[in-house]
Parts: sequence; C-alpha cells; structure tokens
Amino acid sequence: MKKRINRWVVALLSATMLAGCTGSFEEINTDPDALSSVPATNLLGNILRRSAEQIGGDMDGYGTYAGYIVKIQYMDYLAGLIPTNNTFGNRWYNCYYGNTQLGLILESTEEAAEGNKNIRWAARIFQNFLWLYNLDTWGDMPYSEALKGDPEKGGILNARYDKQEDIYPAVMAELKAIADEMAAGHGSDEIGEGDFLFGGDVLQWQKFCNSLRLRAAIRLSNVAAALSKSTIEEIANNPGKYPLIEANEENAYFWWQNSSPYFERWYDNSRTRDDFGLFDTFIGYLQETEDPRLHIIAKPAVADGEYHGFQNGAATQPQLSEVSRIGALYRDNPTGFTPFYKSCETYYILAEAAMLGWNVGITAQEAYEKAVRLSMEDNGVSEADTEAYLAGKGKWNNTKERIWWDQWVALFKENHEAWCLYRRTGIPTRDTNYVSVNSIYGTAHNDQPFRIPYPNNEYLYNKGMLDEALVGIVDYCWGKQLWWDTRTGVY
Repeated sequence: MKKRINRWVVALLSATMLAGCTGSFEEINTDPDALSSVPATNLLGNILRRSAEQIGGDMDGYGTYAGYIVKIQYMDYLAGLIPTNNTFGNRWYNCYYGNTQLGLILESTEEAAEGNKNIRWAARIFQNFLWLYNLDTWGDMPYSEALKGDPEKGGILNARYDKQEDIYPAVMAELKAIADEMAAGHGSDEIGEGDFLFGGDVLQWQKFCNSLRLRAAIRLSNVAAALSKSTIEEIANNPGKYPLIEANEENAYFWWQNSSPYFERWYDNSRTRDDFGLFDTFIGYLQETEDPRLHIIAKPAVADGEYHGFQNGAATQPQLSEVSRIGALYRDNPTGFTPFYKSCETYYILAEAAMLGWNVGITAQEAYEKAVRLSMEDNGVSEADTEAYLAGKGKWNNTKERIWWDQWVALFKENHEAWCLYRRTGIPTRDTNYVSVNSIYGTAHNDQPFRIPYPNNEYLYNKGMLDEALVGIVDYCWGKQLWWDTRTGVY
C-alpha cells in the first residue's frame, strides 16, 4: 500500500511540475546571454578558419600527389596508395557547409544589401573559391541543385551531379559579375574582425576575386581556350578595373593564432609526429637547379648535414636521420600561414598566357622573372642569390616547361594548387612514377590519383545521383580524368 501511495505522489508531483513548466517553457529555455543571430563577420571568420584548417592541414594527401611530401614512418599506409571513400569527406563537407554559412550572410543582409556591399562581396567571392576547390578536387559534383534541402528553396534532398564543364563557366561568370560590381565602387560597410585574410581591406578582396578568375582561366587553356583567353586578356589589359594580387604583402595567407587548437596546422602536427620527409624528386630537382629555396623549404638530414629526399611508396622505412624534413619557415612556426593564393602565381600565369601568344601587356620572360623574384622574396632569399639563380640554372629559356617547373617549386605548401598544376601540365615529371608496392591495387595504376574519392556519405545518402558521376571512375580515384586534365599515358 505504501509503495502504491508513493507512486501516486510521484505521478502527481510530476504532473504538477510539468504543468508549471509548459506554460513558460520557451521563456525558461531561452538563454538570455545567447545571440539571437550571428554577426555576419563571425560567420565569415568561421568559414575562413575552417577552410584554412581543411586546406592547410594537408601533408600526405595533396602534398604527396604534388610531389613534395612523403611518408617516412608507418609504411603500412601511404596516402594515395590506399585511397578510400572515407578519407577526405571533411574537405567535401567544408565546401557545402561553407556555402551554407556564407549564404546566411547574404540572406541576413539582403534587405539592406546596399549598406552591406563589402561583406556580401567577400562572402560571394569565398563561396566561389570553395566551388572551384571542390571542382578541382572531385570534378562532377552537386551544384545547381545543391543547398536546396529547405522546402522554401526547393526541398531537394538528393541533389544531382552537374558536369565540370557546365559548372566552371558558371563560377567564372559569377566571379566576373562580382568583379564588375566592385569595379563600379566599393561599399561603405566594414567587413569586420572576422576577415582573417585581408583585415577588412576591400581592395584586397577585389584583387583576390580577379586573381581567382586568372587561376580558373589558365586551368581551362587546353579545353576552353576561347574562354580562357578572353578572361585573361580582359583582366590583364584593365588593371584599374580588374586589379590583381601582385605583391607578397597582398598574399591571401591565413595566419594562425598560436594557441590550442589554433596552431598553424603543420606546426601542430610536428608537436607530436615525425612522419613526413621530402620527396626525392623534389630535393633532387632543387639541387640540380641550384635553387636557393632549397635551404628554406628543407632541413639537412641529421646524419650528414646534406639534403636527401625519400622515394614515395618505398617498401621499407628509411633511417630517419638520413631524410630531410620540412624547413622551419613552413613547419616550425605556431603562428605560421596557410596560403590560399600567392602573388607569384599571378605572374606565372601571365607568363604562360604570353607564351600562348595572348595579349597580356607583359612578355613571358618579364612575367617569369617577376614571378621568380616574388617567390624568392616570399621565402626570404637574398637578392644576390635570386639574381644568381636567374642568371644560372633558373635562367629563362623561352619554354612553358621553365615556367611550370619553377611554379611547382614556388607553390610549396599550397599543395592542392600544385597538384592541379601537375595534373594539367605533367610537371613535375617523376623519375619514379606511381609506386605500387604498398597499394591494394597492385600494378593497376602508374600515377598519383586523378581525383579524391567521393565521400562515404554520398555513397550512403545520395547513391542514386552519385552513380552517374561514377561512370568511368576506377578504384575511386582513377579512370576518368578531370575535364581540364588532358594528359595521356596515365592510368
């Protein structure tokens, strides 16, 4: 009887408490200190930081594919040799999450768009940066139907995959539209403290926009020459209307904070790991060309004080003391940088365009030498050593290959872009191509992956749409090449 009474008392008390709570549930469960909306600059800062983390954290993915960084411990797993569809999902997700968050900036400022021009431009530019990044990583992807899961936006939960050749012109057209808007005059609003790239400098965002247009256009030079040529000539011949990133102080670098978890990503890895050395092909090329950047990019091996690289995919682990590690500028600084765009890129691109016979207002030699000097300066190389290199092994020889080889060196740490350069040009050529000794695919492939595997969630939740994009793709990464990758003899 006592137990029965107790049960009724508990039930009565619970009902009373529930009735008392539900009347003011919303009021009680609202945090008076929480923001009802997030400031636009905070959203921008979050996406810039997340993107720097995803792009800048790469060492044994794009760093290996680009021919820079090689695994020297835990030889049972070498990035790229055993790719899976569950390795790079966060980078795919970063594009769509980032576009959603940047879209919130545009939605929250739409009614007062005229008074928020600058931060809206920054949001749109970075949206297109993310689209281009995904395009150059995966190829075909959801675009026209993406981000429309909300019933008010179409309620599309399973977005179809658009082809690269359809998305690329659309992204370039959007960047041109932004560039034309910015050329008509900047806004009066402040982008705010969330601008970790350019410190609120609207002109720098304008330069970044046009520089991304330049990068995208040269990528298409072999497959959409008319679009590539018209875009590059329009920009190069209208510097007042379409300014570019042209000096190292303008570089699109994300500088880290120097506190956990916001250490520079390579430095953060070095605090607990010693898994990475430098490619034998990379070290060998720097030595062969007497490139003064060698002493900045690499550290001498402990064993003999000389520079030694290591072969990607070797069957056995090396003596760690006999392999060069990444240089201090790039890995030993907790407040170091993650690069999104380097000023030297502008001039390597213009040099190549000039070699194609396009009117860019500068000769190929002038643009090449300007690019080299910017890269050397960015690496802290002395003027004397720079000029010695340009008069010696780095001397202009009137070939596109000279541009591409030096650009490859200059792009170090901007590994994704270097991987794009390799897939488009075949530079760097490798003394030893894809080594299959540790690969589950045996001798089926002779080259680094053509793309990153589509993430596992696409296989789980969007397989019907994914299947069409997978046609021609072999072993997740090979088979069908990206639209602008016109190399032959790779498989």
